[in-house]
Amino acid sequence: MKAIKTTFLAFAVCASQAGFAQALKVPAPSPAQTIKQAFALSEISIDYSRPSAKGRTIYGDLVPFGKIWRTGANNSTKITFGEDVKVEGLDVKAGTYAIYSIPNKDSWEIMFYKDLNLGGDVAEYKKENELLRFTVKPSALNDKVETFMINVSDITSNSANIDLVWEKTKVSFKVTADIDSKIMKAIETNVIKDNKPYYQAARYYYDTDKDLIQAGLWADKAIEANPKAYWIVLLKAKIQLKAGDKKGAALTAQQVITLAKEDKNDDYVKMGQEVIDAAKK
Repeated sequence: MKAIKTTFLAFAVCASQAGFAQALKVPAPSPAQTIKQAFALSEISIDYSRPSAKGRTIYGDLVPFGKIWRTGANNSTKITFGEDVKVEGLDVKAGTYAIYSIPNKDSWEIMFYKDLNLGGDVAEYKKENELLRFTVKPSALNDKVETFMINVSDITSNSANIDLVWEKTKVSFKVTADIDSKIMKAIETNVIKDNKPYYQAARYYYDTDKDLIQAGLWADKAIEANPKAYWIVLLKAKIQLKAGDKKGAALTAQQVITLAKEDKNDDYVKMGQEVIDAAKK
């Protein structure tokens, strides 16, 4: 009986400790983060873990020069592209890839890896599983960054930079996407076949300096469908101004001001006046 009681007590203590361990939640030393950035016609997402310096020297010590690094902590860092892109001019199909790197003092090698199961075990890294490899130059920061950070910066309609930032070092690589051919195809399919996204087509032609006469015709059709839409009327005024029709631009901009005042939208009143002022120059 005594042996049974002792066994039961030991079991109860172990169960209690296990339950306590399961109930106790503490902060992760290298917390995970997912960032999502709308880019081109889809998005870029990045999943990674963020180690902190904690008084340590990072590059050349904690992260040795000349050796493969998982580019973060815990598992491998993963980047997902929602459409085909180019990274530093190299073709990358839509999909998910692990990012590994080889830091050096004056240059970094960045590798996109197809095997997502490798994780942080870089001893098993196989070059034949690389999708691509390229070299970029690091830049020095004035202020120290305590926790490793990946950021999407300098975003335009078809390009962005991916920044790796830690301690006093930043490394960036450029991502670009061919959106023009896709949008032009969509315009041909939807607009020319009279499915009527006229405003979007006119906006794109204006933004990319294409046929301004055609852009103006599409703006007119958009206004016909929604005559009180002062943002469309403003686009027409801008198209006229860019095409050199200053008188027409000023008259159209005055319509913008009238419509915007009716809707109590001071921002568009101001933008309409800016077109008028530009037409006077």
